[in-house]
Formats: sequence, C-alpha cells, structure tokens
Amino acid sequence: MGVYEELQARGLIAQVTDEEEIRELVNNGKAVFYIGFDPTADSLHVGHFMALCLMKRLQMAGNTPIALVGGGTGMIGDPSGRSDMRKMLTKEDIDHNCERFKEQMSKFIDFSDGKAIMVNNADWLLDLNYVDVLREVGACFSVNRMLTAECYKQRMEKGLSFLEFNYMIMQSYDFYALYQKYGCNMQFGGDDQWSNMLGGTELIRRKLGKDAYAMTITLLLNSEGKKMGKTQSGAVWLDPEKTSPYDFYQYWRNVADSDVLKCIRMLTFLPLEEIDKMDSWEGQQLNTAKEILAYELTKLVHGEEEANKAQEAARALFGSKTNTDNMPSTEICEADLENLTVLDLLSKCSLIPSRGEGRRLIQQGGVSVDDSKVTDPFMAVTKEMFAEKGFVVIKKGKKVFHKAILK
Repeated sequence: MGVYEELQARGLIAQVTDEEEIRELVNNGKAVFYIGFDPTADSLHVGHFMALCLMKRLQMAGNTPIALVGGGTGMIGDPSGRSDMRKMLTKEDIDHNCERFKEQMSKFIDFSDGKAIMVNNADWLLDLNYVDVLREVGACFSVNRMLTAECYKQRMEKGLSFLEFNYMIMQSYDFYALYQKYGCNMQFGGDDQWSNMLGGTELIRRKLGKDAYAMTITLLLNSEGKKMGKTQSGAVWLDPEKTSPYDFYQYWRNVADSDVLKCIRMLTFLPLEEIDKMDSWEGQQLNTAKEILAYELTKLVHGEEEANKAQEAARALFGSKTNTDNMPSTEICEADLENLTVLDLLSKCSLIPSRGEGRRLIQQGGVSVDDSKVTDPFMAVTKEMFAEKGFVVIKKGKKVFHKAILK
C-alpha cells in the first residue's frame, strides 16, 4: 500500500484535483507540499493536530513539507468558520507566535538537512505593492465567483469587511509564491479552505500556463479538527505550560465512544492492520481503545516519559484514587489564602474559563474538594484544609482532577 492509499484508508482525504498526478507524486516521495498555520495564538492546539500528523506521515514517505506560518495573512485573519471579525494582532505578537509554532512543529517535522522548510508569508506579502497586486493578481479573480465561496457566504448576512475579503487572494498568492520560490507543487488544507486552495491552483495556472504543475487536496476532518481544539474549559494546547500532559491525556481519554476508533485511525501511527482488529471492539474494550489513543498522542506531543506519567496518574485516580504523584498541580502561598474562596481557587488552578462558569459549575454540584462536594462558590479555602497532606484535591465533573499545593 502506497502512502496515498494509506491516507485514504485512514479517512484523511476528502477532495482532490488531479488525483492520479497527486498519487504519483506522493507515493514516490516527489511532493513538495505546504500547509499554512495562521499565528493567532502563541501555541498550536489539537485542532492543528491532524495537519501536523499528515506532514509527518508524508515526510516519512520521502516527501518535503513546507510549514507556512502566516505572518502576513495573520495581520488580516481568515474569515472561514467565523461569525465575526478576528481580533487584530500586533506585528510583535505575530512574530512571537511564529517562533513558538516552529518550536512545537519540530516535535513532528524534521527540519534538518533540507528535509523540510519553514517559511513566513510576511516575507513576500508585506512587500507587495497594492496597485501591482490589483493588476497582476486581482485580474485573475472573479468577484461573483468569490462570493459563492462558503467562507464568504456565511458572513454576508452579518457583514464581511473588505479587509477579510482579501484573504482568499492572499492565500492564493502564497501558493503562487511558494511554487516559484521552492517548487511547491501541492497544497493541503481543511475542507473549509477548499475555495481558497482552488484559488491558488487557478492563479498559478493562469499566470504560468496550464501546464504549471500545481494541485490541491483537502483533509476530511480538518474543520472538525478545529472544533476538537475547544472544550468547555477552553482550548487544548500543545504547549505543556497551557495544557499539562495529564490534561492533554485526559482530553483524548474522554473522547466519545463513536469517535475513538476514527481518531486512532486518523491521528496515531499504529499499523492499519492493528487498528482494523479494533473495529469490532465495544463496551469496556472502547475504554481500552481510548487509553491507547490518549497514550499514543501524548507520547507524540510530550514524549514517552510524560505519557507514562499521565497514564499512571489517570489509572490511579480512576482506580484506587490514592496516587496523586503525577496529578496536574498549582502552587499557592499562604498569602493567597486571605479571603480565598473555592471560586478563586478554581480560577487560580485554571479550571474554569470564567467566574460565571465556575459559579454555575459549583451550583450544579460539579465541584468537590477532597471528596467533599462544594455547593457554595464563596466557601472559604482555609489553611486548615491543607494541614494533613499539604495539598487539596479538586475534582471538576467526573473526570478532571487537580492538586492545589500550599507552599
């Protein structure tokens, strides 16, 4: 089985142009392909996971990934999947986020010896002359056709700024620039990016002739993958300072029964033959599958040692509930205890996205401290509560545990 056929078997391919040419390039390690990442935060999250795993798979098969960070497009913001305009970031914020992305991508992609390239589209987009863009690029795009794109249609009722309307042209220009600078012959992206991607292929062929060798391909669940990155308590980040390895493990350990085998197939590097045997699993076996998924992905992002710790902690908590050694924790000092409430403690431990959400959670019976259910959001947290062990264990819902340590 070639790598293209493996991508199909894992459910990763939704749409392509020029399928036979794509199959030939990918299976023979001749694809120079790019995936774009707009630096809207200082960490990648699990919504980017599928793209990173795809880049790793294709690189392992001899193909050359180009990781494109959007220092230029990030100054505008992608309207796809948005009901309102994105927050405008400063150039300094964008540059910082781009640097953090490279650190995290290096866990998936080997950038040594020219095996992969990381580029920033600010290098060409920020130097463009506006009139030249209108004449050389704008002439290749039909406004009528652009307005039929899903990314624009869903915004027309609430309002689409001219700033965002240019995003498709800028993303298309990225592919054109990468084709010329690096011989990039293929682009990958989510199904929500299809119109933008087709714009890039069309621009190359119109500017450089019909024989220009540029192709597009989309991932089946990348737009759904972006939703994967959000939970009730906020985003699930790849940065361990934002989402601990334990919480990362628990996120995947708690996926729905209906999604676990799909996630194993799409995101792990386990052999397909091994995964196929799991297709008939049900009941308790699905919990075993969730452990496999959580362990494999935590190992991929945070390393084997942290994956082992997270798994041991999870098993201890949901078994005897006596081993708290590897539980995620937050240190608090005695000065913090002055007028500290349970609601304050939840906030200090980053267990709630807002105080309003915290109050609702407590009032609904979703919070316990040392196995005692809390019903009053303003219950005092006292030094005496830490006297026996030096810490208290906070339980949020049925599956989230956190240790508050008095230092």
